[in-house]
Amino acid sequence: MVLIAAVLASLAVGVLVAYGVCLAMFGVFRIHARQVAAGSARRIRSSAQVAQG
Repeated sequence: MVLIAAVLASLAVGVLVAYGVCLAMFGVFRIHARQVAAGSARRIRSSAQVAQG
């Protein structure tokens, strides 16, 4: 019985760690996507100003 409880507890800890890693990676991807979007918006604005000027 104790062995089964230990196995289930270790599985639960592993699942929680994996969930935390996934949340962290999605946060990193979100930050990266915002940076890329801001960079491309800046590039589009600057090329539009060059075309007008």
